Amino acid sequence: MLSRELIRSNPDLVKEAVRIRCDTAPIDEIVELDADQRKLKVESETLKAERNRISKSFGDKGLSEEQREELRAHAADLRDRVAELDRRTDELETRLHELELWVPNIPDPSVPLGTTEEDNVVIRSWGEPRHFSFQPQSHADLGESLGIFDSEDAVRMSGTRFYSLRGLGARLEHALGRFMLDIQVREHGFRETWIPYAVKSEAMIVSAQLPKFAEEAYYLQSEDLYLIPTGEVPLVNMETGKILDASQLPIQYAALSPCFRKEAGAAGRDTRGMIRVHQFDKVEMVVFCEPSESAEWLERLVAYSEAVLQRLELPYHVLAMNTSDLGFGQVNKYDPEVWMPSLDRYVEISSCSSMGDFQARRGRIRYRPEPGTAPQLVHTLNGSGLAVGRTYAAILENYQREDGSVEIPAPVVPYMDGVTELRVFA
Repeated sequence: MLSRELIRSNPDLVKEAVRIRCDTAPIDEIVELDADQRKLKVESETLKAERNRISKSFGDKGLSEEQREELRAHAADLRDRVAELDRRTDELETRLHELELWVPNIPDPSVPLGTTEEDNVVIRSWGEPRHFSFQPQSHADLGESLGIFDSEDAVRMSGTRFYSLRGLGARLEHALGRFMLDIQVREHGFRETWIPYAVKSEAMIVSAQLPKFAEEAYYLQSEDLYLIPTGEVPLVNMETGKILDASQLPIQYAALSPCFRKEAGAAGRDTRGMIRVHQFDKVEMVVFCEPSESAEWLERLVAYSEAVLQRLELPYHVLAMNTSDLGFGQVNKYDPEVWMPSLDRYVEISSCSSMGDFQARRGRIRYRPEPGTAPQLVHTLNGSGLAVGRTYAAILENYQREDGSVEIPAPVVPYMDGVTELRVFA
């Protein structure tokens, strides 16, 4: 979240940030309630000082019993008035905190201005989109014909936007996840982490998933837990409430986990296949660093995501996301998109974001720049390295052959116990 001091002292700056995001936020109400609360605090402190003065006056031996009774009555009245003021102050604090959770982060000045996804900017491309001498099939059609992808049984048991994998198809899912995680852990210095798949609402708030995206999340009411929409949620919460030494930074965590999303705003879009589903696996990277290093770390995270795509020789481009396409807590974001032949377009396969101190303020994640100095908020960043299902789909489509078989990319073959292709055997 943003600091209250920033909203109080620069409301126009915050309003402009909300405007260029094409979002809404209760800035005027926050400023008004903050002013009311500060007045109540001043009044309470004034009465407390008067109460303290009365308490000290009881030591005056020259006071008559009548005067003492008057002072006791006045002190009791002050006590009640202070209690009421403090109660109202606490109520305002609760309301202010609720409202502040709806204020998005301020975009970095380098973020392109825009109002739709058409305003995102391609900053670089890698590889050439693959063209075939035959009509390429979709990954869903390929998977079904190969007997490795099944949506019918999954839909029957779970509903739309679910699928199941069988045989070598299931093995390829696990192989890709392990392959991606190994790259980030062995080559890029991330610490492999196994995380909970269900978290408390406080963890969702820290990661900026709540309250903004409540309707996108799966909530287990009887347990008061949320299924994680991304591994970022538990990874960011690994350091909540801590004061770190500067020598501990940067902290790099990576995890392979399932993700669960309702896709509430995706009605009618990509209903078939592995592109937009309610459950998918993803390798997530999260970094805690000093503020001066966060811009550099964002570039690194994008490069780490690109490394996986390049290793798999999948054509892609990278988008600089415009102000209207930033996530709620993000100050800057890049999205690598992979080429999908059947769609004749690029599809998001990763998202790499800088959150500034937004999550750290919510989670009280701080560090000491030097021993003995006051703690400061860290910066947090996150990136997908990559979404396994979409990578799987891209491999099926980009590595398909005319006879319906699919070549397995060479770097993944060792993870498949030497299997080099997917095909239907008579």
